[in-house]
Amino acid sequence: MPTKTEIQDLYFMDARFKLLDIAAFLDRVDRHEGEADFRHPAFHKALEAMQNPPAGLTRAQAVHHAFSDHSTEPAESASIQFALGAVNPEA
Repeated sequence: MPTKTEIQDLYFMDARFKLLDIAAFLDRVDRHEGEADFRHPAFHKALEAMQNPPAGLTRAQAVHHAFSDHSTEPAESASIQFALGAVNPEA
């Protein structure tokens, strides 16, 4: 079983890059005109879930749940032919 230091040695730089990429993405959204759609608050909700995962969930599970559609009723038909990565509450 690796130690925390060994895990950091293996994965820190990759995680650091990903975090900087997320910050750059949010900066790009912020500095452009127009209104952000439903994905922007969904992203912030996922970031909050990562920082404060609900009891019983790992951070990864909490982020996944934040982006997931929790509805139980099947859709009448597909409205799109691709994934948007977050639930549109107006769809």
